[in-house]
Amino acid sequence: MPDVPVEIVRRLYATPPDKFVEARDAAVAQARQAGDPRTAREIGRLRRPTVAAWLVNLLAIRRPELVADLAQLAESLRAAQRDLRGGKLRELSAQRRAVVGALVAEVRRLAADEPAAPPAGKLPLGEVEATLNAALSDTEVAEQVRAGRLLRSSHYAGFGEVPRPQLRLVTADEEAPGVPDRASRSGVPHRAVGSGVPDKAAERAEARRARDERAARAERAERAGRRRTATRELAKARADLDRAQAELAGADTAERDGAATLDRIETELAELERRRAVAEQELSRAKLARRGAERAVTAARRRAGEVEAVLEALDAEEGDAEAGDDRAD
Repeated sequence: MPDVPVEIVRRLYATPPDKFVEARDAAVAQARQAGDPRTAREIGRLRRPTVAAWLVNLLAIRRPELVADLAQLAESLRAAQRDLRGGKLRELSAQRRAVVGALVAEVRRLAADEPAAPPAGKLPLGEVEATLNAALSDTEVAEQVRAGRLLRSSHYAGFGEVPRPQLRLVTADEEAPGVPDRASRSGVPHRAVGSGVPDKAAERAEARRARDERAARAERAERAGRRRTATRELAKARADLDRAQAELAGADTAERDGAATLDRIETELAELERRRAVAEQELSRAKLARRGAERAVTAARRRAGEVEAVLEALDAEEGDAEAGDDRAD
């Protein structure tokens, strides 16, 4: 929508679905307060996406370079199918599975960073994968994915634009080019009418038919061999995928455990820092108190010395007085 700023659209469609309406209403109110009722109406028309669509939008908004790679792969696949390049198509199909699998894993990681996202076990990753596959085949879905404006997941039964051969009905009076006539197909050599000698054209047609059958058998055998090879490769790729997904799940668990441990240590460290600060304050107060006590002791000692000197002087005066009294007697 041209009347809705791109940053508002991206912000809303990166918001989890259960908070979308609240965020949209807040954006509408903000536009109205800014004196822009037209934009407010356009924002109000934005619809809440499903969880699967939100996850795909999140991928497009947070990792646009990965979605751009998906678009390039889709164009390569369409070109290979239009040209009927089987080898290139098989290579690109394997690449498609790898790319879609990597994107689904990235979606899982993005969802793990969203506090409001559903738990990992309840993420509709199957719908996400189906939508990404549909984006590889349907340009309209691809554009919605690229813009981060998807409202619901998509599915695609086939794959790509497969050109169909031009077919026409061959009537009973017409033979298809390169196909022997009915007599040749039945195994009975065609003979010229009114002649007892085999028709050379029928012999050539029979030889051509035999060559065509041999070529067809060889082609079927080759296809069967390629299918067996592809089946083995698919089984191996799926085993590798299962193993990689198990490793990813283990790594995710280890990452969450590590983050929880780090949070706990940081909390403990913060508590220790607080206690350290309190202890330092108490130590400072104790040092001040000790210095005050030292000053008080010094003053008391000085005063005691002064008092002792006074007493000694009094004792001396009293001794002199008693001595004078004795002399007087």
